[in-house]
Amino acid sequence: MTERGFAHPEALIDAAALAAALGAPDLVVIDITKSLPNENRDDRAAWRAAHIPAALFLDIDEVADRTTQLPHMLPSPEDFARMIGAFGIGNDTRVVFYDQKGMSSAARGWWMMRVFGHDRVAVLDGGLPAWRAAGLPLETGEVPPPPPVRFRASFRPELVADLARVRRGLADGDLVLVDARPAARFRAEAPEPRPGIRGGHVPGARSLPHLDLLDDACLFRPAAELRARLAQAGLDGTRPAIAMCGSGVTACAIALAAHLVGLPEVAVYDGSWTEWGGRDDTPVEIG
Repeated sequence: MTERGFAHPEALIDAAALAAALGAPDLVVIDITKSLPNENRDDRAAWRAAHIPAALFLDIDEVADRTTQLPHMLPSPEDFARMIGAFGIGNDTRVVFYDQKGMSSAARGWWMMRVFGHDRVAVLDGGLPAWRAAGLPLETGEVPPPPPVRFRASFRPELVADLARVRRGLADGDLVLVDARPAARFRAEAPEPRPGIRGGHVPGARSLPHLDLLDDACLFRPAAELRARLAQAGLDGTRPAIAMCGSGVTACAIALAAHLVGLPEVAVYDGSWTEWGGRDDTPVEIG
């Protein structure tokens, strides 16, 4: 990965390197695909139909806070430790996340692990499409769950933003807020995939669709291109930054891109537009 100029190339792994690492006793590979509600797609069934050998499936609606109606919000550190330990992931485990689309939800896994103190985590660059393009083998059916292990979570609050933090940062004028949703949804020219959510964006937010960070093969663009696209959206490292999207998933791709090029950590607004656009006490801008 170093040929693309990344400051933190270890956050990505390519298909060939992952294929060579399969079978290592300290490695867990996870399909973390999460489709939008209006896509009517069974991600778990698609995983059963074709997955990287021995890859487990993680549904972010299950590894989540069950006390809120907001989708896949982070659980408590204690609950996350128990849930992720059930995947055979301990504090010394290497974890690789991928998704079936290329890069839509894999970065959410990378971000969640780092939120709870685990840095031995990477994303498969290009996801399952890159694996297929390399002609690498696939498996079908269920994967037997590994024995559960103990995971000790260490929460990093600086990587997570809530509604209050976003409001405070906007009021102070000391915040770059970047929205990873498609531009048409940002401008309220396309409907939100969840019913009851207003269209538009947070006043003062900048649009940076997460697909703009990727090339046609869903691989992250070289560092120089990423820096330019991030800087165009105001992410140049001079001010604190928060990424958001529809429900805190594709926003993680912005946080990962910033990490790859060596910018200061970008927090993710976990409730994102589902929370902001679903309330009646939050301002909305259209266009």
